[in-house]
Amino acid sequence: MKIDIFNHILPKQVFERMREAAPQIPILHDFNNLPELWDIDAHLTLMDGYDDYQQVLALSNPPIELLGGPDITPELARLANDGLAAICKKHPDRFPAFIASMPMNNPDAAVKEANRAINELDARGIQVFTNVLGKPLSAPEFYPLFETMSQHDLPVWVHPMRGPNFADYATEKASEDEIWFTFGWPYETSACMTRLIYSGLFDKLPDLKIITHHMGGMIPFFSQKINLGFNQIFDGQTDRNPTAERAGLKKPLLDYYRMLYADTATNGSASAARCGLDFFQSDHCLFATDAPFDSRGGRNLIGGTIDAINSLNLAAADRDSIFEGNAKRLLRL
Repeated sequence: MKIDIFNHILPKQVFERMREAAPQIPILHDFNNLPELWDIDAHLTLMDGYDDYQQVLALSNPPIELLGGPDITPELARLANDGLAAICKKHPDRFPAFIASMPMNNPDAAVKEANRAINELDARGIQVFTNVLGKPLSAPEFYPLFETMSQHDLPVWVHPMRGPNFADYATEKASEDEIWFTFGWPYETSACMTRLIYSGLFDKLPDLKIITHHMGGMIPFFSQKINLGFNQIFDGQTDRNPTAERAGLKKPLLDYYRMLYADTATNGSASAARCGLDFFQSDHCLFATDAPFDSRGGRNLIGGTIDAINSLNLAAADRDSIFEGNAKRLLRL
């Protein structure tokens, strides 16, 4: 069995409510051209093309907090999570679980919704984004949500969030040439994880499980640059990182990055998957495709990701862990 732990869906009633709440968000209109995202029959037809294939459902962009103020987003999150739970209940052989969306601009409501979604709807974790309206996830007001998930012993999925409003250069007002997406999203993931690590989150919550999208962004490729550190260059000692020491981190810096989990959504790139696997190792990598976000409604992503993993000549036990075993273990399926 292949359990796709990070793909996206937008239940039709949720899609309609989002457009009503935030008609100014362009992507909600673009989604009309991607029926596999919001039409359950089209979504199931997409899945029919692959044997022994299941999905753990997650809501798509945009983040709930972009759709309205803190008085509105809790209701939108409840609607979204009820919709995902209903799909799983109707098609348990296709969708063994879902992860809940959070109203992150209302941190107290987010904790309440996480508890409700897990205890009442059987959500197997939550999805958050790398920043909350420009605020880092390492901000103190979000700590209770991470603490809640550690107590539930269920993962937090982190999806990158960056738009054209994040300029490429300080003298400009907007990103050009889709740099915000192509390179901005991997940067967002890497920056978010680094800020969480330096905040001491994993020292306070050593059992917390975070799943990073797109194989951890830039982390695997630049792991030795992380290990070096700028201040360390001038310190003259290779076995210590002055910046990490000043932050009070209790373990070697890279040990924290290796506590993270990463998914295989690398757009079908076998070399990117291999780089990530070399860093995170097979017990911290989970199969994911990012479907249906390609020009063929997800078919390139699903087929390409399966082919990429199969091309790596992994031991059978490692391949099975990535495709299925790690998901069952982390999500307690």
